[in-house]
Amino acid sequence: MQKNNMVCDLETGVCGDPGEDAMETIDLNQSQEVIHLYYVTDPICSHCWALEPVLRKFEEQYGHYVKFHTVMGGLLESWDGFADVANGIGGPADVAGHWREVGEHSRMPIDGSLFLTNPIQSSYPPSRVFKIIQQKDEHLAKTFLRRAREAVFAFNQNIGEEQILINLVNQMGLDGESIVKEAELPNGQQLLDQDFALARSLGVRGFPTIIMVNEENKGVKIVGARPLEFYVNGLEQVLANKPQAQPIPELAKTLEKEGLLFSKEIEVLYNVEQSEVNSFLQTKLSEVDYETKEILGEVYIEKR
Repeated sequence: MQKNNMVCDLETGVCGDPGEDAMETIDLNQSQEVIHLYYVTDPICSHCWALEPVLRKFEEQYGHYVKFHTVMGGLLESWDGFADVANGIGGPADVAGHWREVGEHSRMPIDGSLFLTNPIQSSYPPSRVFKIIQQKDEHLAKTFLRRAREAVFAFNQNIGEEQILINLVNQMGLDGESIVKEAELPNGQQLLDQDFALARSLGVRGFPTIIMVNEENKGVKIVGARPLEFYVNGLEQVLANKPQAQPIPELAKTLEKEGLLFSKEIEVLYNVEQSEVNSFLQTKLSEVDYETKEILGEVYIEKR
């Protein structure tokens, strides 16, 4: 029977459970060292969008070991003089096909046709909005980045446009007009420049890049959208001990937090085959809590 913690033992002088020993040696420094994880990215980086399912799983299972730092890398300042020779991109029209290929390969849906009709002129505007929100709340900044990516990749919205950004921020319950206006002031670009300087100091030249560094400033750099084991192995290299995975939250809790999940994200997070996703949803969620939709041939669920 559990002892009442309000009852104090006259023999031991302890209120509550005294434990087995009257005196024991303890080490308050035994918690794991802090690993800093720098995620260098950009709102319109298609491979960063493809990485979302794996990165979410890594964060859910091993996030207790790391302190995340999302760093804006500045993928597209403008189209003047821009050329991505490796990917055959010399102008906006070249992006549409490349994005579609990334979407089909990763199964994180990407439309991309906006680059044929209303191309994004710069990734700096959404990056500056991210930085302004990040100054106020790291968690909300992460939510904004996710919403911006949903908007541009799956729903084909030009997140370089002011009104689209205002709408996205408003939907988060924030003052979109005020935040977007603040991002356009000199401070918005100054914050972005600080991220660019940090990315250069980390030796980052492509996106996504994830760098994990321990307290001795030793670490690993992983470039590109890689399978989960790359990041787990990287963490193991910088930790003193083998990392232990935390249990994955129930699907209902994940959907409550995220609001929208694509099939690929559910498959990766819960080790479910694509053909089993619908039955998995039916066993894990109540139909009154979610709505199933489809876009670009991919199923996704949205919180009601």
